[in-house]
Amino acid sequence: MADPSTALPPDPSRRVVDEDAPRVVIIGGGPGGYEAALTAARQGARVTLIEADGIGGAAVLTDVVPSKSLIATADVLDQVGASAGLGIRDAEDAGEPVAESLTVDLARVNARLRDLADAQSHDVTASLRAAGVEVRKGRGHLLDADHVRLLPEGGGEQETLRADVVLLAVGARPRELPEGRPDGRRILSWTQLYDLAELPSHLIVVGSGVTGAEFASAYRALGSEVTLVSSRERVLPGSDEDAAEVLEDAFARRGISVWSRSRAAAARQVGEGAEEGVVVMLEDGREIHGSHVLMALGAVPATADLGLEEAGVRLRPSGHIETDRVSRTSLRGVYAAGDCTGVHPLASVAAMQGRIAMAHALGEAVSPLIHQQVSSAVFTSPEIAMVGVGARELAEGADGEVHMLPLATNPRAKMQGLAHGFVKLVVRPGSGTVVGGVVVSPRASELIHPITLAVAQRMTAHDLASAFTVYPSLTGSIAEAARRPAEE
Repeated sequence: MADPSTALPPDPSRRVVDEDAPRVVIIGGGPGGYEAALTAARQGARVTLIEADGIGGAAVLTDVVPSKSLIATADVLDQVGASAGLGIRDAEDAGEPVAESLTVDLARVNARLRDLADAQSHDVTASLRAAGVEVRKGRGHLLDADHVRLLPEGGGEQETLRADVVLLAVGARPRELPEGRPDGRRILSWTQLYDLAELPSHLIVVGSGVTGAEFASAYRALGSEVTLVSSRERVLPGSDEDAAEVLEDAFARRGISVWSRSRAAAARQVGEGAEEGVVVMLEDGREIHGSHVLMALGAVPATADLGLEEAGVRLRPSGHIETDRVSRTSLRGVYAAGDCTGVHPLASVAAMQGRIAMAHALGEAVSPLIHQQVSSAVFTSPEIAMVGVGARELAEGADGEVHMLPLATNPRAKMQGLAHGFVKLVVRPGSGTVVGGVVVSPRASELIHPITLAVAQRMTAHDLASAFTVYPSLTGSIAEAARRPAEE
């Protein structure tokens, strides 16, 4: 994959820059970094963005863009597998069309994913250049509130950049198991999956959080046997329990084996030639044998060796950078955004943090990040989307009542053969204000938006119920749930 920061050199001449304008230096070119750069440039600042691995960061190059593209491919096979219930038959043998009758060319799929990531990275780079942002390839090292050292790739001459404002957007990297470090062949991190040329015959996924659940769902749809190792009682620990239960039922129907309350201790490659594979050893002595293993153990912030603590930036014990609601760190003039802050590991949140940071730093009006208005999604089959107050907050004593409607009662769902999922609204008693919601459904990531809008604008359940919806539509279930009485 070409690196757009070298293929498309910076072109500051595209915009006349005031020499007295504030100097902004951004370390990291992911969503937090590039959105901050665009915001600062539009406000007239002189902006330098330092990135070593390619504009777009992990979100574009090795995480969100390629993983969701892979999931979209898997969704096609899911739809084929479900089409028999709609009366669709194979034209040649009059049998039922099933996903297993199709062949997945994983090398071509992965080549397309890399091309999509590359194209998105180039598009972002082009936007930065058009805005007059100077993109420098290398690594940044914070010296103090006013200076950043640029360490060029390949060992070139170091350079010290003066800054009025610094933004740290250095992201995170996959957490590794000491006795099962990824080798890129059989033991894989999620950044290495896109180099596979053949579909794993049996993929063991270690970790049942969002990343583990998404890849387990996708690779099962693509045709791999999948075993999911979960250290907790259920998948997606900490998320809505009703949603997790629907997903576990879906996994069981599709033949995904879930080993709950099982903690991996080590993984190693075994065998040779045609017999080559992996074995995952659990802490209780059991072993799981497969062809490949994906280590989906979460992420750790990439904040080491940046000079942060020496410069006066406070870190949490986890290594995350401490920030306030407008993305300020403990060091004057230094801000942080994205996964390195540990706020929410979402590209949308990173981008918002970056925009908020630049607006605040450059004296513009700013609204702080409100955690309860952050919507998120798990791109499994079915998808799960959430916003605001949920089951965990209610269990901890939050004030709210639940209005819930099964998806199977929706006429559009019946037409599409959808029987599993639901819409759940959390509403304040008395006022009726919508404070949260969960959707479990195909395209739940799209359906959550009206609930997110309701939470952000403090709309009531009556407001949602009164708004027109198309008939038939899945969004009709949101209005219908708002009309239903609260569960006892």
